[in-house]
Amino acid sequence: MDFEIINSDISAIETECLVIGLEADAVLSTSAQIIDKAAKGYIQSVIDDGDISGKRGQHLMLRNIPGITAKRVLLVGLGETEKRADPVHKSIISSIFAQLKNSNINEVTIALDDKINKDADIYRQMRLSVQTFCGEFYEYDETKSTKATPSLLEAIRFAVPVASTQDAEAGILDGTAVANGMTVARELGNLPGNVCTPTYLSKEALELEQGYQNISCDILDEAAMAELGMHSLLSVGNGSAEDSQLIVIKYSGGEAADRPHVLVGKGVTFDTGGISLKPGAAMDEMKFDMCGAASVMGTMQAIAEMELPMNVIGVIAAAENMPSDRATKPGDVITTMSGKTVEVLNTDAEGRLVLCDALTYVERFDPITVVDIATLTGAVIVALGHQTSAVLSNNDALAAELIEAGEYASDRTWRLPLWDEYQELLDSNFADIANIGGPSAGTITAACFLARFTEKYHWAHLDIAGVAWSKGKAKGATGRAVPILCQYLMNTAADQLDANA
Repeated sequence: MDFEIINSDISAIETECLVIGLEADAVLSTSAQIIDKAAKGYIQSVIDDGDISGKRGQHLMLRNIPGITAKRVLLVGLGETEKRADPVHKSIISSIFAQLKNSNINEVTIALDDKINKDADIYRQMRLSVQTFCGEFYEYDETKSTKATPSLLEAIRFAVPVASTQDAEAGILDGTAVANGMTVARELGNLPGNVCTPTYLSKEALELEQGYQNISCDILDEAAMAELGMHSLLSVGNGSAEDSQLIVIKYSGGEAADRPHVLVGKGVTFDTGGISLKPGAAMDEMKFDMCGAASVMGTMQAIAEMELPMNVIGVIAAAENMPSDRATKPGDVITTMSGKTVEVLNTDAEGRLVLCDALTYVERFDPITVVDIATLTGAVIVALGHQTSAVLSNNDALAAELIEAGEYASDRTWRLPLWDEYQELLDSNFADIANIGGPSAGTITAACFLARFTEKYHWAHLDIAGVAWSKGKAKGATGRAVPILCQYLMNTAADQLDANA
């Protein structure tokens, strides 16, 4: 898909389809006024006839309008200004794509001015529009015998004022990079567990290394992890024939001496629950239990495309959780890389077991910050539903930066507490810590567990279990949390440049 910014007079643009907006109560947007004037009141006459009122969700395709060169004009209802927040913005873009995808149109010009979102930031609007368009184009077909029929739509042009060109072009470039990262995350998440194994994730990381000069990759196999004492991570994969992997992806965009920011992704490529077996209903969705790892992989590609001037390390703790005669059992006590011992009360609380060793491992990088991303708890869905990720952190500034990044990137989070009062729920009679804290505050006690292994650096935890995939007819990975992670790193890189200026 090609995206382009143009500044031409839209009444004289040669395009297969020109998209213009109509606000609530039939108020013509600026571009609609231009077209109406060139067409000697044609658009207003259509409105006067009652064919469209500007209500959000309305569309009207017009052809052969006198006085303009566009072959078609698509009138789009934008609705009330105050209601045009990000979800409405995305829905308008999605509806435009729905109108065009089955047509013979291969090029479209979007002239919605700055009216598609009540936030008039052109850069941000352009990014969100590009990401939404790219999301609409995505269709999974990797394991289907019949491949998806590609849309004929090949080029999308955005008409903006000359003064906004630089910001709009930057929005397209960054939006495309983020969208590409989201596609990587979605594709990995959607692959079935018999394809996307820990070894497959390693192969994908090595291909990422081949694609970008500023990325290098190290893979630790089970023998290397055992030598390091990573028995917690290894315990999760004990019951599986698939080898566990620790994947380290290094992006070098800063100076060699610059301390890195680290992302750690949970990569449980299929989670049966182990001996604490999950119910059969919807267990197929446990292929999505590696979406934290997928978001790290997608983010690393995106920042490489954007060439952010900073150093970032992505670490993926990959394992498959299966029941067998070798599987870890409830009541087993394991020793983590940190030396702390864990009583495994429930083998279905395995994400924290793979993450804790990875969080200890990253101490060697002397990180500025560490953010882990995981589909960690069903409890986060009870708390926040399928709209919002949870953020928990041992550092208020880092938590605030992630929340701010999520707001800007339209990938929102909500902070939950990480108070010492919750830690006692993890007490064990037989080890230093239990891997579950009982039926209450599940998301918080899971993060409390991880916090025991993050005392040497500033750390935040993103629980994305509610947002990483969609259910029902639209079942599939969403690509979250690539937008928030990219925005957080972009903000951090910008702050670093300002500090060095």
